[in-house]
Amino acid sequence: MDPVGQDVNLNSPNKGLPVEHSSSLADFPVEGAQRGLGNPLSPGLTEEEAEALQNELAKVEEEISTLRQVLSAKERHAAELKRKLGLSPLNEFKQNLTKSWQDVQTSNVYKKTQETLSQAGQKTTAALTTMSSAISRKLGDMRNSATFKSFEDKVGNLKYKVVGPQGDESPANSTTPTQENPPF
Repeated sequence: MDPVGQDVNLNSPNKGLPVEHSSSLADFPVEGAQRGLGNPLSPGLTEEEAEALQNELAKVEEEISTLRQVLSAKERHAAELKRKLGLSPLNEFKQNLTKSWQDVQTSNVYKKTQETLSQAGQKTTAALTTMSSAISRKLGDMRNSATFKSFEDKVGNLKYKVVGPQGDESPANSTTPTQENPPF
């Protein structure tokens, strides 16, 4: 079918159907109009120039119409091929997402950010390790101090007075606290 003789108005119910050019309204003269479209001539244009521009416009619009029809046919063909291949919009989305993620991972910005975060993580780990060691050392020093030992003995004696001896009084099961068997 010749695309020139088709109705290509996308809103038309006759879209894609042949159109008779002999009954076109543009073929009938309009009384009182300077030209067939009823628009006055633009300043600086002669009748011949306006007619040449109108002819060129008609050709360009016809080419646009043909290109739209070709594009539509190509899109239908692509959709049919995708259907035959089992490619769904969801699969295409997944593939696009995977490709985009790979592109991001290979970008310089991502690599620099990843490197910076890795260094920050290493420094944070080192700082926390140092702080943990310092706290452990301070708690150990505090536990060995005379004040803490005095407090520990008092708590142990108080516990002994409140709870009393619990079963076997062997040194291993003694309720009074010692340095080897702290109550905490």
